[in-house]
Amino acid sequence: MPSVFLDKARANLVAAQHSFDHGLYEASANRAYGAAFQVAIAALQAHGFRSDKNEHKWVQASFSRELIHRRKIYPRKFRSYLSDMLTMRNDADYSEIRLSKETARRQLTRAKEFVETIRLELEK
Repeated sequence: MPSVFLDKARANLVAAQHSFDHGLYEASANRAYGAAFQVAIAALQAHGFRSDKNEHKWVQASFSRELIHRRKIYPRKFRSYLSDMLTMRNDADYSEIRLSKETARRQLTRAKEFVETIRLELEK
């Protein structure tokens, strides 16, 4: 059964790329984080971890603790991806900082790597 959150992640990745291609770097960073966050929820659900609220801290901590450290399903480098990407999203959305094209590109690249790695694992 396909995950609703995997589908949402894919859609947000398309939106992030579209925004990036049109010079909307803050919007791209926002949707790139959204894609990563949603695919992390899909991964957690696939391994039996659920939350009614899917709060950012819970998803970040649970993904890192359960799927990286305990079960060793995903690479250790992913342990900081969600928190780093959330910081970038918050800068894009809630500060006067204007994101550069290169910063937005890094956010989008990380999101693509994160989503693709998790998608491949979920579709095994």
